[in-house]
Amino acid sequence: MLDDIWVDDSVLALRPDFAVLIVTAHGLRNGPTDDRSRAWLAAASAVEVQTDKIDAWKDAYRAFGAKPQRTRPSVDALTRRMPLPEINQVVDAYNTISVKHALPIGGEDLDKYAGPARLVRATGDEASEEALGQPEPGEVIWRDDIGVTCRRWNWRQVVRTRLTEETTNAIFLLERLEPMSLEELKQAGEELSDLLSELSPGVRIASRLLSDGK
Repeated sequence: MLDDIWVDDSVLALRPDFAVLIVTAHGLRNGPTDDRSRAWLAAASAVEVQTDKIDAWKDAYRAFGAKPQRTRPSVDALTRRMPLPEINQVVDAYNTISVKHALPIGGEDLDKYAGPARLVRATGDEASEEALGQPEPGEVIWRDDIGVTCRRWNWRQVVRTRLTEETTNAIFLLERLEPMSLEELKQAGEELSDLLSELSPGVRIASRLLSDGK
């Protein structure tokens, strides 16, 4: 899927500074939170919140009509949940990197996708899980051939593609706006890859950067 993922021009017109680093991991071994991933979460929880980066996401939400006080960007919601929640080892890994860099990251089960992921402006008639509700016309969404995979850019993901302890192949979407630099985005991707490799020696990791500069 890596080479087929795309971002619609209408999204880049909304925020030309948007970039997404896509990381795929094949051959993961996941499991319940353990002392190692618990230590990662504790270290991330001690990092000072970088409000300038989070404020950029709030502005992006307002640009397509969302109210970030009601539906918060994922990294904003996460930094308000200190100490960080324990989910499972792989989710703990990407939540650690998300909070450390004030960077929204979506982690999903690659095998549950139908067709490539793409970031688009919603028409409003996309199939969506009942708990998420129907996207509004113009809303920024991630989707696949079945329907919505994440509403309001990175507000909330569907259950269908959720990472579980049985997940062996995963995709991670690391989403950047200024003032984060592309160099820091790439560094965050390397740090995530290192944690995944520590959890699953032999995991096969690949990545691709998508931005307005292509």
